[in-house]
Amino acid sequence: MSVTAAQGFVAAGVAVGLKSTGARDVAVVVNRGPHKAAAAVFTSNRAKANPILWSQQAIADGVAEAVVLNSGGANCFTGAFGFQTTHQTAETAATLLGVSPGDVLVCSTGLIGTGDEVFRAKVLAGTTAAIEALSEDGGDDASLAIMTTDSRPKRSVVTRDGWTIGGMAKGAGMLAPGLATMLVVVTTDAVVDSADLDAALRRATAVTFDRLDSDGCMSTNDQVTLLASGASGIRPAADAFESALVQVCQDLATQLQGDAEGASHDIAIRVVHAATDDDAVAVGRSVARNNLFKAAIFGNDPNWGRVLAAIGTTDAAFDPYDVDVWFNGVRVCSAGAPDCPREDVDLTPRATDILIDLKSGPAEATILTNDLTHDYVHENSAYSS
Repeated sequence: MSVTAAQGFVAAGVAVGLKSTGARDVAVVVNRGPHKAAAAVFTSNRAKANPILWSQQAIADGVAEAVVLNSGGANCFTGAFGFQTTHQTAETAATLLGVSPGDVLVCSTGLIGTGDEVFRAKVLAGTTAAIEALSEDGGDDASLAIMTTDSRPKRSVVTRDGWTIGGMAKGAGMLAPGLATMLVVVTTDAVVDSADLDAALRRATAVTFDRLDSDGCMSTNDQVTLLASGASGIRPAADAFESALVQVCQDLATQLQGDAEGASHDIAIRVVHAATDDDAVAVGRSVARNNLFKAAIFGNDPNWGRVLAAIGTTDAAFDPYDVDVWFNGVRVCSAGAPDCPREDVDLTPRATDILIDLKSGPAEATILTNDLTHDYVHENSAYSS
């Protein structure tokens, strides 16, 4: 049930014609309390969609009662008309729910630069229809309504000692830091104050969604929202709550990776023995964003030279002539020189593990990415057609 697995939440997903397929395209998630604590993190792209601009203001007080999400249109670079559309969406939801518009967050996903009176009318109609359809079993429908090029919904639930965290996500392309390109709503019935929610969410996204780097392209619409109803009556220890939150976020991030547009390999790049966490992330990301490496993986070629060339572009502390590299458990490079024959590596499975040992310190990090395929190029060449 994803976002309605936790007590105190209702949701719905409806179809109003924003998608040409006739699939569900507007979702609403409502926190019925008793608490209304909330936190959110947003894309770090300077080019932000109208819903992001609205939601950043709305979440400032740490309170949110509802989230309205639409697919089928990003409502980005649509001028004053687009921001008015977002404002009217929040006002419509607020009127129907009997809450303040400033306590309604708005999210949109789809094609940038499109939006007209028809789009606005459909979003507002969808908001109304979704609120009329709200139910404790509506989480699955909501997760379907936020999909764009996704081939399947992304849902996750973790229950611990009488309290629950549930979440839904969308995303299948433009997956890069600044949260990866996604819309995510996470709910919990644990008792957690908004300041603690915010701190936990930022730490969780930093080690999950921010380490998903499928194609290096950052979106204008990324938003991860965390709502807490307190309906379980249980206040968990901070570390226990954060651990469960990281588990949900990591599960959703891995599902996003597995549904990346056109990918044939899901690649986990683990960097160990780095001098600092930042060094480990920088090295892993340099490989994840290297098109030559990604093309080699698509061709089932364990070309470790491309790994060393990629990490050499960073300013991380390590000796490039003392680095070891493994492909799917086979050490192909030892101390910057050839080790096992490339023929020993099997890259035909979809799951691909790259291990890079920098021999420079105690830190480590894992970056998730995908290969670069013909299908990825084809799908993104025709995205707006």
